[in-house]
This record gives sequence, structure tokens and C-alpha cells, in this order.
Amino acid sequence: MDRISALRNVEDALREFEEGEADLAETERRVGTVLRTFATEFETPGKRAYRAVVGGSDGGDADAGTVVVASSPAEARERAGTLADRDPAEVTVEPLE
Repeated sequence: MDRISALRNVEDALREFEEGEADLAETERRVGTVLRTFATEFETPGKRAYRAVVGGSDGGDADAGTVVVASSPAEARERAGTLADRDPAEVTVEPLE
């Protein structure tokens, strides 16, 4: 899904919400689905989406909900670590598929 398609789908969801054809929960679900599809089909030369797992190896809670766009696994670890306010060494990444 390209950016324009994603924006149109989000706009449709918001319009239906504004017109009373959908409730907030349904609108949130639709917008989340659009974003998830956009991320998994992300196509920009030299970049891709990575799922990051932050922490957890030391017995602490792991956060596997972080997805970032980067040009390499190392850059993805750095970005995810910054977003989670953690050392990038505590982050493992894999390409999002």
C-alpha cells in the first residue's frame, strides 16, 4: 500500500466516524489496520521496516511492539533504543514481513 492509498483509507475511516457510520473503536481498528498494512508493505529504496524487541534479556519486561523504518539493522537498533530510552545493545531487530 502506498502513502496515497493509506491516506485515502484513513480519510474514509474518519469520514465514516464523522457521519456516524462507525464508532470510535471501529475507526481505531481500521486506522490501525491501514498503518500496519502500510508498514508491512513499506517500499522505499534503501529502507525497510524492522520489528524491534527491546529489553527482556535481563529478566525485565520485553517490548516487542516497536516498529521502525531504517536503512540497516544497526540503524533500526539505534532508533528503537532511542525511542525506548534504552541502550541499543538491548535491542534485537528483524525485518518486518
